Amino acid sequence: MSSVGERIKSYPGFGVLAAVCLVLLYAPLLIVMIYSFNESPSITRWGGFSLTWYVDVFTGSESSKFKVAAWNSISIALMATIGATTIATAAAIGMTRSGYWRGKSLSFALINLPIMVPEIVTAVATLIFFSAIGFKTGYLSILLAHIVFCIPFAYLPIAARLQGISSSYEEAAIDLYASRWQAFRYVLLPILLPGVVSGALLAFIVSLDDFLITNFVKGAGVETLPTAIFGAVKQGIKPNIMAISTLMLLVSVLFVTVSWWIGRVGDKSSVVASK
Repeated sequence: MSSVGERIKSYPGFGVLAAVCLVLLYAPLLIVMIYSFNESPSITRWGGFSLTWYVDVFTGSESSKFKVAAWNSISIALMATIGATTIATAAAIGMTRSGYWRGKSLSFALINLPIMVPEIVTAVATLIFFSAIGFKTGYLSILLAHIVFCIPFAYLPIAARLQGISSSYEEAAIDLYASRWQAFRYVLLPILLPGVVSGALLAFIVSLDDFLITNFVKGAGVETLPTAIFGAVKQGIKPNIMAISTLMLLVSVLFVTVSWWIGRVGDKSSVVASK
């Protein structure tokens, strides 16, 4: 019996449509990457291969602005990752280990709501909420918004990993007089760790790359790397912007790849352990 993937590939025009989609998605990224190595300051004329604009990112006239923005992005992403992953881990354990209870489906929908709702709606709603309670927008408002927005991205890998772990491990630990905290710390957490790390990496890169929510709740005088790039682009696209964009793209690809690899290794190890 053929697999679902093989049946889809047999549909007429599937290959052509897939190729068109890939070109539309990745051709602009490739163009940005190529012209980030352009020696000429022109963004339309090739002047030869050069690393000038990558050097300019760290030593040019705008380097101090981008360094501050990068530090804001990294520090916010790190703290948002810790907060979102902690909440997501607790939520995943509560959802998968608590059996059936009234409102469970609604709770699952609420956890994943930030993924389903358009980001512009989340951004506007967050700004309205902060304004309604008189919360001053700035560094802290970005951090709180990112923690909430990153929870479902951390939750999904953790919950998927947890569903593949039998509760018998914890039950056996409790039968051997371990407390629930000891059963979690010494038994469940080491097995769950690949899912936690995978979710944390996704949360980090989502926070690091976010522009829309950040732009609404950042307030005056606080910039992250995506908002700093947007501000620079409004004054005209320069090759150093392409260099920064390429670096961010490579970091994103690296983190997503590592997250996928850790999740896959964790799945294989759990299969081996179950045998």
